[in-house]
Amino acid sequence: MKLKAACIFVPHFCLQMTNLAIWALLVFILGMVKLLLPNKFLQRFLLNIMHCFYLVFGRISVLLIKLFNNVSISHRVHGTLSQNEWYLLLSNHLSYLDIILLIDFSANRIPVPKFFLKKELIWLPFVGIAAWALDMPFMKRYSKAFLLKHPHLKGKDIETTKKSCEKYKHKPTTVINFVEGTRFTQTKHKNKQSPYAALLPPKAGGVAFSLAAMGDLFTHILDITLVYPDNDTHPMLEMLCGDMKTIIIDVSLVSLPDKIDGDYANDESYRRYIQNWLNSLWKNKDARLQQLSH
Repeated sequence: MKLKAACIFVPHFCLQMTNLAIWALLVFILGMVKLLLPNKFLQRFLLNIMHCFYLVFGRISVLLIKLFNNVSISHRVHGTLSQNEWYLLLSNHLSYLDIILLIDFSANRIPVPKFFLKKELIWLPFVGIAAWALDMPFMKRYSKAFLLKHPHLKGKDIETTKKSCEKYKHKPTTVINFVEGTRFTQTKHKNKQSPYAALLPPKAGGVAFSLAAMGDLFTHILDITLVYPDNDTHPMLEMLCGDMKTIIIDVSLVSLPDKIDGDYANDESYRRYIQNWLNSLWKNKDARLQQLSH
């Protein structure tokens, strides 16, 4: 790491972590108070305050990015967004920076974003406790092998998630799903033999899971393409070192698939349908990403 980059990295990283720690701690404290309150109105009031903290975290984090980087951040929205609708947000995934940018983007544009999280992530420092306090759904997914040994648990993961999502029925919500399942790298791209030029193959199971849990609530798909044209190798590190030049957040509204209530795990025709729908979406995203990268 060059001296100039190192001199920027240290204060920038410390300020970003301080920002995360402060707001996560405040969210956690109010979350504990909310847990002890029996009154639903007061619980919702505190949750709204925590949502504000959550969005302020994203805003401050992006302000710090702009402070330490000579960066242009472009929001390109195709269609009309609303804070009064329910969205399933599907995005490519290049860096942990993606999460910060999506939180910041949602402020005053769309409902507060929620992530479907693996149950194990509740133990992640700062992030886990904040996600729990913000009523984000923690999933417990069962593998096919596990269900063969424990058939009585079949469908239990969807049932549990649906129950945790019932609270979203009365308040518009955005659910974020990184359908590639992991961050994009050239090594992963090669190992997975991806048919796309700049994307990993999408995993349709997560989309089907989200649709099964909340499909009757979603009004649109938000197809978001994140692009770092000059920093596509290590965006997070380069951002922390002050080398981020351009960020593009391209947003399109897409209709939900015609079939949203099938059994992805056991219905072969429905599984192929969702996979084909998502692959078509991903093919268009791949072309869009290449266009925006040049």
